[in-house]
Amino acid sequence: MRILVTGGAGFIGSHLIDRLMSAKHDVICLDNFYTGHKRNIVHWMDNPYFEMIRHDITEPIRLEVDQIYHLACPASPVHYQYNPVKTVKTNVLGTLNMLGLAKRVKARFFLASTSEVYGDPEVHPQPEEYRGSVNPIGIRSCYDEGKRMAETLSFDYHRQNDVDIRVVRIFNTYGPRMLENDGRVVSNFIVQALSGQPLTIYGDGSQTRSFCYVSDLVEGFIRLMNSDQTGPVNIGNPGEYTIMELAETIQKMVNPNVKVKYEPLPQDDPKRRKPDITKARQLLGWEPSVELQAGLEKTIADFRARMEANGTLSKELSGTTATAS
Repeated sequence: MRILVTGGAGFIGSHLIDRLMSAKHDVICLDNFYTGHKRNIVHWMDNPYFEMIRHDITEPIRLEVDQIYHLACPASPVHYQYNPVKTVKTNVLGTLNMLGLAKRVKARFFLASTSEVYGDPEVHPQPEEYRGSVNPIGIRSCYDEGKRMAETLSFDYHRQNDVDIRVVRIFNTYGPRMLENDGRVVSNFIVQALSGQPLTIYGDGSQTRSFCYVSDLVEGFIRLMNSDQTGPVNIGNPGEYTIMELAETIQKMVNPNVKVKYEPLPQDDPKRRKPDITKARQLLGWEPSVELQAGLEKTIADFRARMEANGTLSKELSGTTATAS
């Protein structure tokens, strides 16, 4: 098939492209390189079945494709709050443009939505039926409400124009190729530990998150896209960890000598987050297979290699390769 991936040079998008290219599809990567990076896709550049287009999806584009994986949008608070109006435009205008393309060429459309649509949840764990508790005027709402609107548009195009849609709600994902400055808790802790800085915990560290390794997530994407389920479907790892537990795990694995420091909790930061993946199990036969320890080892090794290359690795860790388990 001829498959378009918006945001394909990003962390998750590039892993998806790896899977699609390995399955011998004809892949077009669309990215404006706001948070994506060419190093994530450079290994496919000379492949005749891969095409890279530098494009901002807030502007229309005409292409002929069979499937559209719509992932383009900054996904970490640091990046989506830097230009919140642009984040809203990406979620609304960008999604409109991609749905319009899907309608014109009769492509199947896959929306990468987010667990952020549940806000700071009052129901735990979060099933797809839960309608969420989102602050519509908060500093996170450009992303939360933007993704809610993207879901609305997808279902309206489905009902009004018979566009074939798939909607996934992504929970916290980690793995190689995460940006060092994206402000997410896994990358924050790894970068701080590798550079010998104190690990920053916001609040008291009792808030929880669920961490899904990127290869598990991509497997869920592909299963949903090629199923007859419209969604939305939660894809995430139901293992629940406090932020303090994650900090202690990474501290032990990377650098037991680093300290922990505490900062105030940001506005509207969810206190608990855990997916109910009953639908993914029953409808897609999907569940995560990569344990947190194994996934962290691969992620730490990737960060270590990049930081060693750019000279930001702590001197006491330079020359060491293994992580203590």
